[in-house]
Parts: sequence; structure tokens; C-alpha cells
Amino acid sequence: MAYTTIDDPSAYFQTALYTGNGGTLAVTNDGNSDMQPDWVWAKSRTQANSHVFFDVVRTFAGDKEIQSNNTGAEGASDSAGYGYISAVGSDGFTAQAGSTAGDYTNVNNQNYVAWQWKAGTSFSNDASSTSVGSIDSTGSVNTDAGFSIIAFTGNNTNDATIAHGLGTTPAMIITKNREDAVNWRVWHKNLPNATDVLFLNDTNAAVATSGHANGYIKTVGSATYSTHASNSDANGVNGDGDAMIAYCFAEKQGYSKFGSYKGNGNADGTFVYLGFKPAWVLVKNTADTDDWTIWDNKREDYAPGNPNESILVTNNADAELDATARSVDFLSNGFKLRTNNTEINTNAEVYIYMAFAENPFVSSTGIPTPAR
Repeated sequence: MAYTTIDDPSAYFQTALYTGNGGTLAVTNDGNSDMQPDWVWAKSRTQANSHVFFDVVRTFAGDKEIQSNNTGAEGASDSAGYGYISAVGSDGFTAQAGSTAGDYTNVNNQNYVAWQWKAGTSFSNDASSTSVGSIDSTGSVNTDAGFSIIAFTGNNTNDATIAHGLGTTPAMIITKNREDAVNWRVWHKNLPNATDVLFLNDTNAAVATSGHANGYIKTVGSATYSTHASNSDANGVNGDGDAMIAYCFAEKQGYSKFGSYKGNGNADGTFVYLGFKPAWVLVKNTADTDDWTIWDNKREDYAPGNPNESILVTNNADAELDATARSVDFLSNGFKLRTNNTEINTNAEVYIYMAFAENPFVSSTGIPTPAR
């Protein structure tokens, strides 16, 4: 079997940097492959404006934003007034200023980043006719890249199951109630306990279900995942009668990896093997109240190359920070921490990560990428 089936990760994930024009702006990707994005995550780099998510399932429009740094319902932050992603095309998207301003996506002369993922195949599961899951689900799926965007209507039933469409067991699932102002829920295969949960919008450590976070993803299989929703805080995974959205990810060798590492508290930090040169990495401490830290291979313009110290965090609206205290090296086969900062490298504490490739370490033909 080939080491990877994805020689060009830019067919499925791309990062675009752009400068706003205060109106309507067509942004074109610059990867090796054309890619029409199905999930666009946009953030101002120069101002403290919220992260905004738009996707093909919920549609690209001015009332469809959800924001990773707060609990707001879909559309509650008025992207129609303050900027949104209005359309996608064969190799990019349109950033639209809103009726009042362009803060979220398109202020004149302001710098932005947009992270984009490809799903693309329409998905629909009628649970009663397929006997897969107990709740109907629809969405967009890419089994080659291990990514799906799944919409369903919650029923507040414990052990309800939802089809994710990936055909293999997911490694990470991010869910949001589109109608209620409740925490995002994050399930990751390497959380310390099977019933733990993290919140994308805050810094909390992994919360056991004996605490206040009783709504969580309970089991995950190759066809469905189930929710635990028997308590008062279940809206994050299965709100009664509420529209829900789930971003589901499975590992693909040479393209994506979802794992954990233990910090060593040393400036000569932990090396994390990925099997590819990373294009994008997200890290969160499971044991302490720390940020969700993001690095990518495009924003490192303070000092191009390594160490990579240009960070954004999912849980607040802060502008991009040149954070020498959270520096990492992006290497041909993984990443290495270059600091003893507690956000990313506390001794003996466990961190989860989510990473996508710039290049696989070895191509589908068995040739090491650096030698090509």
C-alpha cells in the first residue's frame, strides 16, 4: 500500500492571505491545485475582530456566521452588517463587506487569513430507511480527505446516533448548536477520558462529565457517532428541536493527523511526528486553562521560516500575535516546540493537536518529498 494517497494536500486544504478592499473582493487560492472550498474560516490578522465560520451546508450568506470565540447562535453577530463570505468559486471565495462595515472579512487595507477545507459530495441519510443512526442527517462529505460537514436537528435524546458519512472512525468532531448561545463542543480521540469535552470558545481544561458539561459525544464509530444528552447542558451536541452542525475529521496518512503529546517544560521542546510537513497546526492543553493556539505556513512573515511564532487563537478575537514565547519549528515530518511556554509545553501535561499537511514526507510513489 502506498504511504499516502494525497500527494498534493492543496487539493483539500488551503490557507489564503488577503488585504481587504472595503467592498467585494474575490480571493484566489495559490496552491498547486484548484480548490473550491466548502468550509471557510476567516479572521482579521490586524484587528481584534471575531473568527467567522461559513460553510456550504449552512450556505454562504450574511446571516450564516458562527464564531469560534463566543457562544453565539448562527447569525447572532450580524455578519450581514459586519462582513461575510458571500460565495465560493472553483479556486477561492468572495469576501464581502457588510452594510455597516467589513470588520469580519473585508475592511479596506486590513490583513486577513482564511483557512479552507474541501468536502464537496452531497450527503443525506434517512435514518429510518437506512437503519444508520437514529437522527436524519445531511451535509457534504469528502471521504478521500477525511472531512465532513453534517447538519441535523437535535432531539435531546440520550444515545442518539448521527451518521457522519466518512466511512471510517473520526478522530475529531467539533459541534455547535446553531440556534442557542451555548458552548462549542470538541471531541478528540486523545482526550484523557472517553467522556471528556473541550470548548472551542474558551480556555477550560478537558471537562469531565461529572462537571457542568453534561452534553458530550459519547461514542464514535465508522458510520455514526452518539451523543450523551440526558442533562440540562445538552444543547451543545443535541439540542431539542435545534439545528446543529458538526465538523467531522478522520486521519489520512500523509495529509492529516490528530493526536497528543506530552510537554517537557524545556526550550528544547517536544518533537511531534506527523508524517508530513505541516501547513496548519492547532494545539490545546487538556490539563489547564490555556488557549487553542494556531500556526500556519503562510502567516509567518515576521521572520520567515523557523521558528514559526505567528499565532492566532480560536477562543478570543485578538489580532495576530508575534509570540516568541509560543514558537515552533515546522519540519519535513512534523513540528517541534521551541519554548517552555505553559500554553504549549508544560512539563508532563498532555496536549491534543490537529494538523494538516503542506507536503507528505513520502509521496504515493515511495519517494521522500524533500528529494522530489
